[in-house]
Amino acid sequence: MRPRVRALLLALTTATASIGVAATPARAAGATLTVNVAQPFRPVTHAASGGLYGLAENSRPADSTLLPIKVNSLTQPAPGVGQRPNGQPPGGDSLLIAPQADRVGAGQFIRMPDIYPDFPYRWVSWNDWLAKVDTMVRARLNATTVTNVLGWELWNEPDFTWNTAAAGNFNDGWVRTYRAVRALDPQTPIVGPSTAVYSRSWMQAFLTRARDTGTLPDIICWHELQNPARVAADLADYRNLEASLGISPRRIAINEYAAPAEVDVPGRVASYVAKFERGGVESAHRAFWYEYGTMNGLVTGGNQPTGTWWLYKWYGDMAGNMVATTPGGQTGLDGFASYDPSRRIVNVVFGDEAGTNTIDLTGLQALGSSVRVTLLSTPSSGRFTAVAAPTTVSTTTHAVSGGRLTVSVPNMVATSAYQLIVEPASGVPSYQQRYEAENASVFRAQRLTSAGASAGGYVGRIDNSGTPRTDSYVDFVVNVPSARAYTMTIGYANGTGATATQGLAYNGGAWSTVSYPPTAGWGQFGATVSTTVNLRAGYNVIRLAKGSPYFAGGTGYAELDYIHLT
Repeated sequence: MRPRVRALLLALTTATASIGVAATPARAAGATLTVNVAQPFRPVTHAASGGLYGLAENSRPADSTLLPIKVNSLTQPAPGVGQRPNGQPPGGDSLLIAPQADRVGAGQFIRMPDIYPDFPYRWVSWNDWLAKVDTMVRARLNATTVTNVLGWELWNEPDFTWNTAAAGNFNDGWVRTYRAVRALDPQTPIVGPSTAVYSRSWMQAFLTRARDTGTLPDIICWHELQNPARVAADLADYRNLEASLGISPRRIAINEYAAPAEVDVPGRVASYVAKFERGGVESAHRAFWYEYGTMNGLVTGGNQPTGTWWLYKWYGDMAGNMVATTPGGQTGLDGFASYDPSRRIVNVVFGDEAGTNTIDLTGLQALGSSVRVTLLSTPSSGRFTAVAAPTTVSTTTHAVSGGRLTVSVPNMVATSAYQLIVEPASGVPSYQQRYEAENASVFRAQRLTSAGASAGGYVGRIDNSGTPRTDSYVDFVVNVPSARAYTMTIGYANGTGATATQGLAYNGGAWSTVSYPPTAGWGQFGATVSTTVNLRAGYNVIRLAKGSPYFAGGTGYAELDYIHLT
């Protein structure tokens, strides 16, 4: 076992000896996963489609493997990276991989202690550390075309890697480092404490000190590397602790998840993703255990998809809103689901159970009295074996009674993941045409809700331009069947009383301007404008921006509801 794996798992086992990491538990069959299509709870954002050190320099892995999985965000090493994970050469420098991350619509956190070569990090001195902080922040500030940095991660796994004897108490060190970063960069969010294990007592001491010194992180972060069964309790305990300390709700990132025995097991990964979605996590990143340039084992060294890649492809295909899923117990069968109202497609991804199990769907009235049900599976192939396509298990037609359908799934393998697609028997559009703004990659703007918005959500407060740390823009990753000109209709609101403008670019090409005449008011939708975009066959990234590199900046303000391609 490589040093990174051995050392960290030793720490995790010591911290919580009662938690196991077995990826293929033997369980009794006969579990039921309930899916309530009529109970949406958040927009699809592909929150858990991210990775620690997911990208390497020289566009590894290829864009073609990243676009279909809708990479939400990444944690990448600091500029001038010295870290040699698992004995590999330093790589994944956040500023060097930024152009590729930008091309696929992904944001990134910068992990600052990865400036050091060793893990656990070898402390030198405060003078050395603060000088490195200064160098890293200035390097980022000088990178004026890099706009996808979501935050500074000040340290990593301080409950395991912080040298208290040499550096003093971590909570004091956090305050000192926070102030050093803020003195140079008052705008980029700060992320932490990034502990290896969630511990209430550890977190309480940290939050209390940060609250009392005005150094609370903008994004709270810890790792879930042991077992998905503890995720819900950890999230609930943190929210309770936060409230008890009088701290306003923080955004939550789990920027490492899944142990070595789990990360390449799609059935177990489905359970993690389900719990992150239900728990309201903003982003979650697959843990890094092996090689750079494979998106943490989702693709082989030859850029071919593994079995687990297909689970994330199914996740990437989700649109509209996430809908409620309820597992039958605390362990075993679990999954996550979405409903796309524009195409009337229900997409359920599940696993982590063997034998014959049941998916019980309710709230299907909008699909009509007869539906087509397609069941697919993807195996646990490991990170070196390519899987060209998932297996189609069955395609059947079912009658729906009272908006309810029960589907039996026989012969499940606990390590495999499964996808259940439910759509009207009369058929659905051959490709997705409507893309909700709240499903897109949103940078320094805000997802909001309105009963009058398409699918109930929209993006507002697209307000900033002028610096790479504040530019506001929305990236839509779209997939079209052929290369040609498409009419792009934009649903919007503009309550300023005057025409507003935004920049439009796609696939990194030239900028044009979109004008939005005034509408009845903010959050009141129905108005549209149209323009023409020339797209290539397959995946494209369309950006609408108030501010962005190489664009002078929009005027006024406009809220985005959706784009529609015809």
